[in-house]
Amino acid sequence: MCFSKTVQVKMICCVAAAALALSACQKEEDYYHDSGLHNPYFEGSVLDYLDAQPFYFDTVSLIVRLSGMEDVFKNDSVTFFAPTDRSVERLIRNTNNYLYLLGYDTVRTLGDVPQGIWRKYLTLYLFHGANQLKDYPQIDYDLIPTYPGQGYLSWDGQPMNIGVIYNDDNGVKYVGYRQLTIDYIPDTGHPRDNWIVGYVASSNILTDNGTVHVLSDEHLFFGFDIDQFVSDMQAYISSQGIKETP
Repeated sequence: MCFSKTVQVKMICCVAAAALALSACQKEEDYYHDSGLHNPYFEGSVLDYLDAQPFYFDTVSLIVRLSGMEDVFKNDSVTFFAPTDRSVERLIRNTNNYLYLLGYDTVRTLGDVPQGIWRKYLTLYLFHGANQLKDYPQIDYDLIPTYPGQGYLSWDGQPMNIGVIYNDDNGVKYVGYRQLTIDYIPDTGHPRDNWIVGYVASSNILTDNGTVHVLSDEHLFFGFDIDQFVSDMQAYISSQGIKETP
């Protein structure tokens, strides 16, 4: 694997251009800012669904393949909280900034990230069995002791928390629209501290082998924890004997 400082500058410019293109397509993005799709059924697998929405998931579907999880997304019964490509773009851009400042060369392509690292972060969003919004308990982030959602193990066994926010309507508590959330737990020794929350923008997309819940753009970084991702990349670069920048 080869890295270079100059590529980082090019990559940031490309990301900026992509961001401008995405903002110009705001009307298309609004498709996801609701509680679900008019027609929730998609003929095909979870991976087929991602492939069919390249504007949002072109990069994510590539990560599925780079992680070696293609067969799972095609054939196993799964629930996938799908982050959009922009969360991957922000992850790589900020990871490269950190690596550059720490004296490391930067990531040129998604293929530069090893399979095991992609799998580690991709499977945070993946769960066994096909679950819809109705299958998850209530969560109120202001009243966690009363409405905590519920803890679940992700595909590879990472403890996560999932719940449904019951929003207010005209001052009446819990009677408004319902929004699904997924929470990353940074420290399992303190399972209710410092959660990183991912809000679902469109829920209950039913495919042939599972359910997809699309995360909103408020989900900042693919993999939730950018510090841990950078640490994993540093460890990988060091293990490969890749030369650091002067």
